[in-house]
Amino acid sequence: VYKRQLLDLADIRLGGVSLVLLLAPVLPVLGVAASWSRGLDPAYELTTAAPRAGLHLVLRRTAAVLAVVVPALLVCGWVTGVMVAQGLLPCLAFTSATLALGGVIGMTRAALALVGAWAAAVVAPAVAVSHAPLALRPDGLPVWGLVLVLGAAVVTARRGAYTVLGARR
Repeated sequence: VYKRQLLDLADIRLGGVSLVLLLAPVLPVLGVAASWSRGLDPAYELTTAAPRAGLHLVLRRTAAVLAVVVPALLVCGWVTGVMVAQGLLPCLAFTSATLALGGVIGMTRAALALVGAWAAAVVAPAVAVSHAPLALRPDGLPVWGLVLVLGAAVVTARRGAYTVLGARR
């Protein structure tokens, strides 16, 4: 009974496209934004002023978010038959892009901008035409890999920018 309920829940489709594919990229992004939000962290001033508050803290919090989200995506993908890479690669690519953009405009703004862009460019058209856009098909996986590598390269190159995430934004 529980397995069937899990299958029904995981196989929800929105406009003919699996909800797992539509939400995989943005779930961790929202968690990363929440983990660095002034309003949600009661010790925000203390954590931003701590000696290891820069990139080290951002990566630790991101890893904590991914440790929760990735297994859930893997299970939902397995239940629905979605390829692991189709859910995982966009998830990691969006997370690295959020971290890269967050070093410039702040994590919350970066996350909201990317979620809004995803909703407008992918989710809305997918629901409107009832089929998966290129970004959600296996053909788009090399692009997601490139986004992941570029995001990680930007985060690495700008690692000093994360020491002032709270102080100036």
